[in-house]
Amino acid sequence: MLDLGKLDLEGITTALEDQTDYEHRWLINPQTGEIAFWTTDGGIDGHMSVDLDHLDLVGIDPLPSYVWYQDMADFVERISDAAAGRRLARAIQGKGAFRRFKNELHEEYPHLLPAWRAFRSVRAQRRAVEWLVDNALVDDETGERFIAEHPDLDLP
Repeated sequence: MLDLGKLDLEGITTALEDQTDYEHRWLINPQTGEIAFWTTDGGIDGHMSVDLDHLDLVGIDPLPSYVWYQDMADFVERISDAAAGRRLARAIQGKGAFRRFKNELHEEYPHLLPAWRAFRSVRAQRRAVEWLVDNALVDDETGERFIAEHPDLDLP
């Protein structure tokens, strides 16, 4: 099992969020916890292509976008500013929700940005730990303790 305190949770979170394409993959070394970036053209080192089946690394597949969408919906529902909540709720309806939510926050409610970033960060870290537990890289007890110690933040 890996030591949760020595893992790059932010790197794992980045991999879990990466919805860009299938020409690359994020991987984690199950012995060291080191995160690697693989591409179809350059392999891991950027110079030599390598088949993923020949590596003793675990692929970190991205989570579906609806998982990350739920963070926006929960944030909108929990903020105390009713007017901001209504506008942000409209922003996340339909295609382009992520971009519109981001634009609305930056342009109309910049005072909510720190709360959004903190809220999203806690959620993302918990997802990273859940992924580690699901892939038997961190034990259940450690994962449960981390989740309990990192609840959703109170929002303004």
